[in-house]
Amino acid sequence: MNWKNKTIAIGAVVGLMIGVAAAYIIVQRAERENSVPQITAGDGVKVGLGLLGVLRLIADMGEPS
Repeated sequence: MNWKNKTIAIGAVVGLMIGVAAAYIIVQRAERENSVPQITAGDGVKVGLGLLGVLRLIADMGEPS
């Protein structure tokens, strides 16, 4: 396995684990509050902008300062 495939595989596994952890947290909060989780459009925008920020940080890691 070359470094490109290894990097993509590691990224996929990490992304999967983070997604499962986030879903688990949402389910736990919903069970604690005895409600069905509802994600609003505003929540979606917040998450999307946060992910874009993280992706920008990751993309800038390899560039010299």
